[in-house]
Amino acid sequence: MCLAIPAKVVQKLDNDCAEVEVGGVRNTISLMLVDDVAVGDYVIVHVGFAITRLNAEEAEKTLELFDQIARHLDARPYEVHQ
Repeated sequence: MCLAIPAKVVQKLDNDCAEVEVGGVRNTISLMLVDDVAVGDYVIVHVGFAITRLNAEEAEKTLELFDQIARHLDARPYEVHQ
């Protein structure tokens, strides 16, 4: 299963690429599918490509939900199912 996630554009690079950040992790992605992306914008990233821009409020809500899920999973003991 693949998951498309919101990422903040922190730097535009040559060749329709950008550096984005999610949770303190930075990656280089392609912007070739989305027009007029600027530093500070949020984009939905799927398999290394920005597929759409997202408003900051929605991006931050989504990222907060991901953070809540991670905290919940970290608080639970891991179970092994056979």
